[in-house]
Amino acid sequence: MKLSYGLTIEQTQKLTMTPELIQAIRILQFNTQELDSFVQGELLENPVLEFDRTADIEPPQEKNDFDLREKIREDYDDISYHQWEYSKDKETFSYEQFVSRDETLEDSLLLQLTFSKLKGQELKIGRYLVESIDDNGYLTADLAQVARCFKTTEENVEKVLDVIQTFEPLGVGARNLKECLIIQLAARGLLDETIEYIILNHLEDLGDNKLSRVAKQMGIPVSQVQMICDLIRTLEPKPGRSFASDENVKYIVPDVIVEKIDGEYVVSTNEYSIPHLMVSPYYTTLSKETKNDEEVSKYLTDKFNSAIWLIKSIEQRRQTIFNVVTAVVEHQKDFLDKGPKYLKTLTLKQVADVLGVHESTVSRSINGKYMQTPRGVYEIRYFFSSGVAGRDGEGLSSNSIKTFIKEIIAGEDPKKPYSDQEMVEILSERGIEISRRTVAKYREGMNILSSSKRRRYEI
Repeated sequence: MKLSYGLTIEQTQKLTMTPELIQAIRILQFNTQELDSFVQGELLENPVLEFDRTADIEPPQEKNDFDLREKIREDYDDISYHQWEYSKDKETFSYEQFVSRDETLEDSLLLQLTFSKLKGQELKIGRYLVESIDDNGYLTADLAQVARCFKTTEENVEKVLDVIQTFEPLGVGARNLKECLIIQLAARGLLDETIEYIILNHLEDLGDNKLSRVAKQMGIPVSQVQMICDLIRTLEPKPGRSFASDENVKYIVPDVIVEKIDGEYVVSTNEYSIPHLMVSPYYTTLSKETKNDEEVSKYLTDKFNSAIWLIKSIEQRRQTIFNVVTAVVEHQKDFLDKGPKYLKTLTLKQVADVLGVHESTVSRSINGKYMQTPRGVYEIRYFFSSGVAGRDGEGLSSNSIKTFIKEIIAGEDPKKPYSDQEMVEILSERGIEISRRTVAKYREGMNILSSSKRRRYEI
C-alpha cells in the first residue's frame, strides 16, 4: 500500500450548530418566566435592544433614516419593529398596581404572642419558639436545648410552649402529628381517654383502615372506631399551611388561549406572555453619526444583528407554539366539547408529522407551556399521553382512563368498594380493555387507596 500526500475535493454533509441556532433552540424551550428572565439579561447586555412600548403603533418613517435600518428591513422583512417616541402622557401610579404582602404563620403567632400573658424572659423564650415553628405549624426546636440557651429549666420552656399551643390555628406548636391532633380535639372539647389512646397507639392502623384490629384489641365496636376515625379525618394535620410561606409564589401565565366562537375553536397567542422588543432608535441615529468610525460601526452592527436575531427567534417561538396548539386542538375537540373522559391518545410524532417538523421541536415547544381553554388552564403536555385502543378503534388517553376510574370509585358502595379486578371488568363493559396491574398503577398515580383501605364500616 503506497502512502502519499495530495489535494482532493470531497463533498460531505454535516450539521453545524451556530450560536444563533443554539439560542433559537433555547428560546423555544423556555417557558414564560424563563423567557422573561433571559430577555432581561439580553437587555442588559445589548444596548441596541429595548422594550417596544408602542407595539400597536407604527409611526411614519423619516426619509433620511440611516441606510443600516433599510438593510435590516431587507434582510429581515418578516420581522417588524416600531420606533418608540417619548410621550408626556405617562401612566399614573395607583394603589391597585401594588400587591400587599400576605400574612405568614410567623406574623400571626408573633402578634398573638404580643397580646399573651407572657412577660420578660418568658416572652423572649416564646419568640424563640415561634421562630422555630416551620411552615406546617410544627415546632422544630428541642426544649432541652432551648432551656440551656436561656439558662432556665425545661419545665419553664414547656409552660411557654403550652401557651403557644393555645394560639390559632389550632394544633400549632405541636412536636409531632399525634400531639397536633390531640391539641385540636382538646381545644374543641372532643377529647376523651378512648380517642387519646387510639391516637397514641393506633394512628397507623387507622391510616391503613385496619379498624377491625383496633376494635378487637380495645374491645369496642368497630362502628365506634369508624366514628373516631371519621372525627380524626376532620382535623388539620398541617395547621400552618393555610398561611403564606416565604417561598416565591409561581403564577401560571397561559401562552395560548383557546376560545369557542360561533361553534369553532379559535387559537390565539397570549400577547402578554411574549416580550415585545425593538431596535433602539437612539442607537440607529448614533450609527448614522459614527458611520466613519470603523470600530464603533462594527460594534453597533454586531449588536444590531444580535438584536434582530433575538426578535426573530421570539417570533418563531410564538409561531411554533401556535402551530402545535392548533394541531392539538384539532385532535382533541371531543375533550373540549365533552370533557376529560374523551381525551384521545396523542404523541409527539403525530403532531410533528402534521406540522412537518422534528419531534424534538414539538417537545421543546410544549415544555412548561400552558393553554387556557373553556374547560380551564392545562399544561400543553397534558394532551400528549399514551393509552389503549377502544373497541371502536379510537385511542383512549391514559388521562381519560383515569377519569373513568375516578368516576367508578366515586359511585361505589363505600361499605363494599370495588377491587382493581372488578374495575377491570367494569371498564371492559365500557369498551376499555386494560389489565388489573394497569388499573392499580393509574389508581396509585391518583393517590387513591386500595379497596381494603377505602372500605367503611357500619356506624
